[in-house]
Amino acid sequence: MPEALQQRLAFLLVDQFSLMSYAAVIEPFRAANALAGRDLYVWQHVGLGGKQVSASSGITFMPDSGLDAALPADTLFVFAAGALRPAVKRPFASWLRKLGRSGTVVAGVSAGPYIIADAGLLDGYRATIHWDHREDFEERYPAIVHEEALFVIDRNRITCAGGMAGMDLAIELIRRDHGHDLAARLSDWFIRPDPRTADRPQRAGVGTRYGVKDSRLLQALAVMEDRMEFPASRAELAQSAGLSVRQLERVFSKELGTTIAGQYRAIRLEKAAHLLRTTTRPATDIALSCGFASNSHFARSFRQAYRTTPGRYRGLLA
Repeated sequence: MPEALQQRLAFLLVDQFSLMSYAAVIEPFRAANALAGRDLYVWQHVGLGGKQVSASSGITFMPDSGLDAALPADTLFVFAAGALRPAVKRPFASWLRKLGRSGTVVAGVSAGPYIIADAGLLDGYRATIHWDHREDFEERYPAIVHEEALFVIDRNRITCAGGMAGMDLAIELIRRDHGHDLAARLSDWFIRPDPRTADRPQRAGVGTRYGVKDSRLLQALAVMEDRMEFPASRAELAQSAGLSVRQLERVFSKELGTTIAGQYRAIRLEKAAHLLRTTTRPATDIALSCGFASNSHFARSFRQAYRTTPGRYRGLLA
């Protein structure tokens, strides 16, 4: 293929960004330069006010420049993590809009899509985000065409779920710039014998997550995960698995060491904790959406499982 021009990259690091997501993206570009024996990619790091930025792990970075002093870039990657407060997102909006108008490709990684969506740069575009933020993201930005994918490349906008999906994205971008051969060598470099395409699922299947293989149990667990707000009865779960209630109870006890009711409650509480972490929905709404008849029942069950109240749990993450 024709030799591509050197690509200029910029990495915008937002305080408490995910170090894993950042490393997964930048390392393939570094390795591409090493394998090619020349600088196919050059980059700069940008931060708000050019001040020191901390990753979520506590490791600190000193950006090369602040927003206004950043050099021109062909592609900007925005790295952020967690449920971002409006005050965190606001300072970047006008700068990102300016870049968007200039033709720069703008990419959001992990929680980075929140920042570029807040600037209006994803309206009418296809996009994805980490599964932990999906429900909140879809509610906040209805003008975006949401997809469940590792990453989405739509014209001059890119979104990525983060984590190891960042490596999948980076190697795909390198493949588009420099061909399959270099991309394949990069996969070998990073001990990546099974490259993932964008449409691969973000989460493992039910069997992998629960560590079970019994198809009858997997069917019951899938129904549990699908029916949160109006939980299925034990009889309905048993019917879905093709067993009697007594037989299904024995399967749950043998494979998971718990009862049908105990496992169902644990799944619903895990979902509630997820919503407390990633949304601002009132605890009463979360309780109902997770199948608890009353807020008091939810609070009592949550305290038993997490050793704290829903309100304090949410406060610890603020």
